[in-house]
Amino acid sequence: MVSDAPGTSAGVGEHVKAHDIPTPPVPSDPSAIAQTTVSGPVDGKASWLTSFLNDNPYFQAGFGLMGVGVGLTVLRQALMVSSVALRRRMLVSLEISNKDPSYDWFLAWMSQQQAANRGILSAWTKSHQMSVQTKYEQHKNGSSSVFFKLIAGPGNHLIRYRGSWIQVKRERETRSQQLMSGIPWETVTLTTLSRDRVVFPQLLSEARDMAMKGHEGRLVIHTPWGIEWKPFGLPRRKRPLKSVVLQEGVAEKIDQDIKAFLNRRQWYADRGIPYRRGYLLYGPPGSGKSSFIQALAGSLGYDICLLNLSERGLADDKLIHLLSNAPERSFVLIEDIDAAFNKRVQTTEDGYQSSVTFSGFLNALDGVASGEERIIFMTTNHLERLDPALIRPGRVDLPVLIDDATPEQAKKLFTQFYGRIEGEGQAWEEVSESELEDLGKRIEEQVRKDVEGGRRVSMAALQGLFIRSTAREAVARLHSLHHR
Repeated sequence: MVSDAPGTSAGVGEHVKAHDIPTPPVPSDPSAIAQTTVSGPVDGKASWLTSFLNDNPYFQAGFGLMGVGVGLTVLRQALMVSSVALRRRMLVSLEISNKDPSYDWFLAWMSQQQAANRGILSAWTKSHQMSVQTKYEQHKNGSSSVFFKLIAGPGNHLIRYRGSWIQVKRERETRSQQLMSGIPWETVTLTTLSRDRVVFPQLLSEARDMAMKGHEGRLVIHTPWGIEWKPFGLPRRKRPLKSVVLQEGVAEKIDQDIKAFLNRRQWYADRGIPYRRGYLLYGPPGSGKSSFIQALAGSLGYDICLLNLSERGLADDKLIHLLSNAPERSFVLIEDIDAAFNKRVQTTEDGYQSSVTFSGFLNALDGVASGEERIIFMTTNHLERLDPALIRPGRVDLPVLIDDATPEQAKKLFTQFYGRIEGEGQAWEEVSESELEDLGKRIEEQVRKDVEGGRRVSMAALQGLFIRSTAREAVARLHSLHHR
């Protein structure tokens, strides 16, 4: 039996009807009624928002992906900032442009280092992107020599120097070129650990010393390349000053004058005088003007900047720039100045008239825009053709005649050719000192007779005779030389 009295429970296995469930008591507190009434709708809204966020495909496809993208962007920027900060603290870079002389020095040094590299690291440090440098040298006899040198090309390279790894990055800007020369802008950037920054000056010093060592005992000839001076061909062996035989006292006069000028830099500055010097060597062809200038430059440790005023494309502004920016310790040599300015008209043999004006040349020599710390040598075969405005003091400070051979010059040149030089091995021809002296006197007497008879012979002609003849043959053939 199941009791129907209130408060009793149904037995196990019996079903309870809906109308049999007791109604919960109504609370007497009004706040409880309000709480019960509100709780139902709040829970419904929360369930709807959750369902919207979880189940709405538009939200997931838009806002969700946008959030992921923003997060990745922030992460990337953080990594970039961290990388830059890390590089600034741990790495140091050195940039060298091709406007700087050390640019070519470093590339040559790097080429030599990689050529001499040996061992297991050679595969890592050897450049696989190469460029070629071609050097062309024209000899006086008409022959020429061409040399090739492989250097690191544009790209990334890796070298190891004194225990430090250095990344070398060579870049070339093909869309931008130097205005006058047309050469593309190039840079080489060296990057290493900040702790190893001390290797940069050591490396550059070593590259400089290697470049200077290649020029020891050599004469470098520079020619204009646009508005810049560039070495022409390979450095030449310096010629001893005593090998150029001039008239008695001429070489000593020029040598003493230029040494006095070099020792009076402060004297010029104290008196407000522009520190520059101009020399004009004039005389017939083959007298030794250019040879003496080369020998003088070699004896003083100077280079030569060869300037051709008839060069196509050379204008007044470029000329002023070249003369004002000649390399240090160099002579500016302008040969055959009479051919460039003949009665104030500048033309070449083919009738081409360049854009350098006579007034522009004079202003470049000593005008307001002219440079200082400069030594200019000019040569001419015809002094009478030069305008007086060109050879006045201040533009030409020392004119010197280099003439044809005198009897004394001929004898001295002969004894130098066939005499024994101290430190030299076996001579080309064995001639005793007594015989050499006798043959030299015969050369001197023959040249004296020619001079008295109005016939003159150049030093170049004598030198050519001595080169292709023995001492006795030279004496016998002297009368057959072409005299002027």
